Amino acid sequence: MAVQISPSVLSADFARLADEAAAVAATADWLHVDVMDNHFVPNLTLGLPVVESLLKHATLPLDCHLMITDPDRWAPAYAEAGARNVTIHAEAVRAPVRTLRAIRAAGARAGLALNPGTPVEHVTDLLPEVDMLLLMTVEPGFGGQPFLDLVLPKLRRARALVGGRDAAVWLQVDGGVSEETIERCAEAGADVFVPARPSTARTIRGAPCRPCGPRPSAPPPTRPGVVSPAEAGSVFTPNGPGSCCPRRFPRPRARRRAAACGRYVRSPGCGSAVARTPPRRTRAPRSRSAGR
Repeated sequence: MAVQISPSVLSADFARLADEAAAVAATADWLHVDVMDNHFVPNLTLGLPVVESLLKHATLPLDCHLMITDPDRWAPAYAEAGARNVTIHAEAVRAPVRTLRAIRAAGARAGLALNPGTPVEHVTDLLPEVDMLLLMTVEPGFGGQPFLDLVLPKLRRARALVGGRDAAVWLQVDGGVSEETIERCAEAGADVFVPARPSTARTIRGAPCRPCGPRPSAPPPTRPGVVSPAEAGSVFTPNGPGSCCPRRFPRPRARRRAAACGRYVRSPGCGSAVARTPPRRTRAPRSRSAGR
């Protein structure tokens, strides 16, 4: 089977999910949607209503990875909503055969995920019920974690269990997948990859890393106190603080704080954070009789 790329929405701006999905449509095969409930993993992302809305706008098929405590109840609903692949965790599911068959009956591919500490041999009997086996290469819950090399031997054992490259069961890796680690994963047997950043998908496919489109020929209009691209100079150089790839605010909380304090604004042409000079506060002269 050819290599397939499924970028994660964890690196996207949740306020612009439709635009972010369209930005990777040309270089990705799937859109990986991480569903977290703050119980099975210590993080809360999105749920079924957001997935239903995203399905109306996304052109890529959705690969829903459910990191939740009750997949037996919720997994079939994601398949019925239109997700093309629904993956549940072996550590969370109570009736794996029934749930996996319900996902297939709803018209989606059924996936089974394993945390780094779960041996792949524990799910050998379930392989006939799955279409994809997902091996987590980080502890699930947060993006940006370093890749765990200890999963590579388990990945090789999983490839031996599911069969060769032409096997019906796909082998997916999720967590810390980058330009430096994807080759090792492929050599170990993986064929579906979930890169942490959309730029990784573009690098793998050889496309330029410009998720926000071409650079505007004319500077966009600015408000008083906002630095335009022409005035910023090095701010809009590749990989600089105003570029699209590595220096954007990585977490929504950091973006909210930056917007609240007024130190950063969104450029109309790019969508990245651009520094601006905060307004100076002038203090009125205090009269000598004010304190008397």
